[in-house]
Amino acid sequence: MFLKGVKDKLKFKLGLKYLNDNKLNRVACSRVNKGVSKIGCIVDLDMVSNVNMFNEFIKEFSLQPNALKIIGYKKEQDKNSPYSTPVFSEGDLGWKGKIQNSYTLEFLSNEYDLLISYYTDDILLMQLMTLQSRARIKVGFAEIDEKLNDLILNIPIKDFNIFKNELGKYLSVLNEIK
Repeated sequence: MFLKGVKDKLKFKLGLKYLNDNKLNRVACSRVNKGVSKIGCIVDLDMVSNVNMFNEFIKEFSLQPNALKIIGYKKEQDKNSPYSTPVFSEGDLGWKGKIQNSYTLEFLSNEYDLLISYYTDDILLMQLMTLQSRARIKVGFAEIDEKLNDLILNIPIKDFNIFKNELGKYLSVLNEIK
C-alpha cells in the first residue's frame, strides 16, 4: 500500500514535468484545410452531467453524425457502472505523462479540426489529453493554462449555450464555419 502511494506520486510528478516541458511544443496535425469537419471534446464529467448537449455542434456546424468524438474524465471511475461516454480517470496515469487507457489511446489517435477542452479545474490528466491531442484549433476556458489552447473563452462552464454561441462567432470570424 505504501509503495503504491509512492509510485502514484512519482507518476504524478513525472506527468507534471512532461506537461510543463511540452506546453510550447505543438503536437503535429496534418489537417490543414480550413473548415470544421471533425470535433473532439474532452469533458469533465464531474462538472457536466449531460454530454448529449455536445451533439448540438453537429447541427450547429452541419457535421456528419460520426464527426464528434467525446471522452470524459471522472476523478473516481466506477468500473462496474456503465457510462454512455468513454471515460478515463486518475488510475490511468502512466509513466512520463502517458495515459494508459484504451479509450484515450483511440481518442488521441484521431486528428481533429477543433478540440474542445470543456473543463475548468486544474487536473493533470485532462491537461495531458489536451496537450497530446492532434487538433488544428484547440478551444478551452480561461481558468486553464493559456498555453494549452489557441482560443480561450472567459465564460462560466455551466452556460453551454453561451459557450456554443461564442464559439460559433469566433469560428465565423476565423472563416472556419459559414
